[in-house]
Amino acid sequence: MLEQSYLFREIHQQPEVLRNFLAEETGIVHRLAAEIAQRDITYVVIAARGTSDNAGRYAKYLLGAVNRLPVALATPSLFSIYQRPPRFGNALVLGISQSGVSPDIVAVLAEARRQGALTAAITNFPDSDLAREASCVINLNAGIEHAVAATKTYTAELAAIALLSATLADDREMLVELTAIPDTVAGALSTGDDIARAAQRYRYMRDCVIIGRGYNYATAFELALKLKELDYIFAEPYSSADFLHGPLALLEHGFPAVVIAPSGRMLPEMQDFMATLREREAEIVTISDDPATLALADIPLTLPRRAPEWLSPITAIVPGQLLAMHLTHIRGYDPDHPRGLRKVTETR
Repeated sequence: MLEQSYLFREIHQQPEVLRNFLAEETGIVHRLAAEIAQRDITYVVIAARGTSDNAGRYAKYLLGAVNRLPVALATPSLFSIYQRPPRFGNALVLGISQSGVSPDIVAVLAEARRQGALTAAITNFPDSDLAREASCVINLNAGIEHAVAATKTYTAELAAIALLSATLADDREMLVELTAIPDTVAGALSTGDDIARAAQRYRYMRDCVIIGRGYNYATAFELALKLKELDYIFAEPYSSADFLHGPLALLEHGFPAVVIAPSGRMLPEMQDFMATLREREAEIVTISDDPATLALADIPLTLPRRAPEWLSPITAIVPGQLLAMHLTHIRGYDPDHPRGLRKVTETR
C-alpha cells in the first residue's frame, strides 16, 4: 500500500523534521552568521546538485532580497574535471548535499578551504566528506531518508537557508514567522485526499510545464524534478517571464500547465500569466492559498494556510510532492525506487 512506502512516510514526517531542525540548529546558524559578519562576506557561492541545487535557487532569491548578498551557483566541473577553479575572494562557499559524498561538490569546498575562504555545509550527514571540508556544518536532523526522491531533506534545506537569512538580518519577526512553518506544512499535508483525486485526471500525462517566479522559481524546478524522477513525465520548469520568451508556443488546447502562485508580491504577475494560459486554452493546475487565484484554475490545489512569501517555497512544494506521489501509485510505479536511480549519486 502507498501508506507503507518510505516516500509517503517521509513526506508526512516533514512537520516533525522542521520542528527538530529549528530546535537543534539555531545555535550553529548564529555562529555562522557571526562569522559572516566578522569576515564581512560580500557574496555567496553554492555548490549543489539535483534537489539541493533547487534549494540553492531559493537561496539566490532569499539571501539576495533580504541580506543583499549576491549568490552564484558553482560550476563543479571547473574544480573536479578541468581543475581550473575560480578565485573565491571574500565569499562564503556553501555546500548543500543530503548525503555529503558527491566528489564534485566536495571538491568545490576543498578548494575554497585551500584558498582560505569561509566554508559551510548543509547536510543530513554531519560526518560526511563534505562536512569535513566545512568550517561550519548545519545538520538537517531529518533522520535517514530511504526513498530515492528527496522530500523531507529538501524542505529542511530550505528551512536552513531561511534560518540563516533571518539570523543574518537579525529580524525577530522573520524568526517568529519561521517557527510557524511546521504547522503550515502540516496544513498543506491535510489536502492529500483532494490531491489524490486530482491525480486521477493525469494518469496518462506525458509532458507538462511547471511555472513559478520569484522565491517559487525554485519550487517549479523541484516539482518538475519530482515528476520526472517518480512519474517519468517530461516536466519542464520555467519562470513566467522566461516562458513568454518562446516556450509559450508549446501551448495548445488541454496542455497541462502547473502554476505555483501563493500570496505575495508576485501574485498579480502570476494571475496575469494565468490569463494568458487560458487564452491559449492550456489546462491550468494551480497551487495557491488565494481563493481568487484558485478560481482561475481548472484544477485548484489549495494551500489551507498562508505563509509569508519568503517562506512559501517550504509549503508550496508539499502539494507538488503529494501530486507526484499519488501519480506514482496510480501508474503502478515503485515510489521508493524509481527506475535507474539510486539514493546517493556521485558525480565528478
